[in-house]
Amino acid sequence: MSRRGTRGFTLVEMLVALVVFGLLSAATVGVLVHAADNREVVGARMDRLGELQRARALIKADLGQAAPRRVRRGDGSAARTAFIGQRPGDAPLWGFVRRGWSNPDDAARASLQYVEYRIAGRQLERTAHAALDGARAPAPQVVLTGVDATAIGYRYRGQWNDGWPGGADEIPEAIRLTLDVDGLGTIEQLFLLPGGGA
Repeated sequence: MSRRGTRGFTLVEMLVALVVFGLLSAATVGVLVHAADNREVVGARMDRLGELQRARALIKADLGQAAPRRVRRGDGSAARTAFIGQRPGDAPLWGFVRRGWSNPDDAARASLQYVEYRIAGRQLERTAHAALDGARAPAPQVVLTGVDATAIGYRYRGQWNDGWPGGADEIPEAIRLTLDVDGLGTIEQLFLLPGGGA
């Protein structure tokens, strides 16, 4: 009579199977940890890109509505120029009147608004005054953080300049802004202004 039976796994076969299973498990855990780390890095970079895009949209909206109008200071005297354009390190970087200030509540105010941009403590800040002439500056709005260095060029009468050389009632044709931003590197942006240059 022949012996028919099932042959089981030997101890060596079981050990080999456990080692292979352990190696596969360790590789899977390593891949999952790497994917989770990459997700955090990509998420942080996307947040920084989103902050930069919001800042660019705000600057573009303001400069795209720039108007060649001088404002009056608190003492009633007129500002020397319609557009203030400084070199990096001087404050403000820009100061100008913009059109198109929306008024959904029908408040008794103009549709023009005086805004300033400046670099303060590695932040790009925007200040929007509540009244056009002689208004006290409110607390600034932080537009972009982690700004290490800046360079600005002003296009006036077909030439690029480091400082704003324009006249009292003129605005630039364009502004070139170069920012060194943490996590993003050097970003160069060009903003066109309406009817710039006389």
